[in-house]
Amino acid sequence: MSRYTHGQHRSVTDSYRWRNAENSAAYVLDEMVPGRSLLDVGCGPGSITVDLASRVAPGPVTAVDASPEAVELARATAREAGADAIDFRVADVHDLDLPDDSFDIVHAHQVLQHVADPVRALTEMRRVAAPGGIVAACDSDYSAMYWYPLLPEIQEWMDLYQRVARANGGEPDAGRRMLAWARRAGFTDVTYTMEVWSHSAPDRRAWWGRMWAERILESDMGRQAVAEGFATRQDLERISAGWTAWSEDPDGVFAVPRGAIVCRVA
Repeated sequence: MSRYTHGQHRSVTDSYRWRNAENSAAYVLDEMVPGRSLLDVGCGPGSITVDLASRVAPGPVTAVDASPEAVELARATAREAGADAIDFRVADVHDLDLPDDSFDIVHAHQVLQHVADPVRALTEMRRVAAPGGIVAACDSDYSAMYWYPLLPEIQEWMDLYQRVARANGGEPDAGRRMLAWARRAGFTDVTYTMEVWSHSAPDRRAWWGRMWAERILESDMGRQAVAEGFATRQDLERISAGWTAWSEDPDGVFAVPRGAIVCRVA
């Protein structure tokens, strides 16, 4: 079993709404053509799902997430966008209650780093993908992230995140493992690429730093770190202050490398 490290606090789910097809799934957009059927695994609050659905329309779209709360947020996002035809469901990627060979595209964004068995998850995604279709996934690699200035509080955040995520059964350095996981799941035609989020422009830096300044204090990650003795509340407050200081530094940069795979189904 695994536990979702970030949880569903507003500081988490609101930050996910920034994500869309262009900034989070550029590596697979050429496959998102009208009429193709799509399964979006780990849809979160649904901003990427809705954007992808507009690209494959009138193709049918199903979206799943292990969190009932996330599914409700995604439904609300879809309603606001007028995308009422998306079929949202609560489901575990390790055991999808969906027929074999059902979808032209099976997509997962920032999912495999959190699951107990990413190879089994990819095997399930492969099972429900139709012959000639694709399985596409993209995940961050925390150890590959870099930032400047080299504030000790940000390094403390990184070390703490790694510890909590691994305690939850996840693999925070998923990005570099995506190709290996895909091959172990039985794929033989896999294209591996890398994408990078940059939170370094002044507006992006301010948003990213202030978001984490709140998130380290209020999200499940921070609460779990304190409850399990990985950190004290004072530690979290120091890290939060570090994020605020970084966000206000005109020299501040932060890069999030992400490994992406497009796996073709025979």
